[in-house]
Amino acid sequence: MANELSGNVKPIAPGDRIEAAGIKIEAVPAYNTVESRLEAHPQRNRWVGYVLELGGRTYYHAGDTDHLPELERLRSEVAFVPIGGTFTMDADEAAGLVKKISPKVAVPMHYGFVVGSKTDAQRFKKAARPVEVAILTPTNAFKQ
Repeated sequence: MANELSGNVKPIAPGDRIEAAGIKIEAVPAYNTVESRLEAHPQRNRWVGYVLELGGRTYYHAGDTDHLPELERLRSEVAFVPIGGTFTMDADEAAGLVKKISPKVAVPMHYGFVVGSKTDAQRFKKAARPVEVAILTPTNAFKQ
């Protein structure tokens, strides 16, 4: 797929670290372990989430994944985690992950449109305590 894109494209795999335009990027695993979701995002595909370091801050974007033990070592100030439950971890599983990685703020994603519901975000917010949760809508943005 990288050869179909224009510009300076570099494919990366889980565990790879690169720097581009002053942004440090670490590719982390993103796959399913729950039986009912195994074929949605199989480990053999080597898909990734990202830890980005820019402007002195660290951000984790999980991509489509379940709560994986290897993700518990991550540290980030802001964590974007899926909570939809159909193809990714659900609200409670995602809350368990953010409690392990302890971001300053967790942002739920991948719910309320294709899968999951808006009530999943509220369930995540409650289950993720004491981690602060920012529930975004398409009409506003999180500012720190």
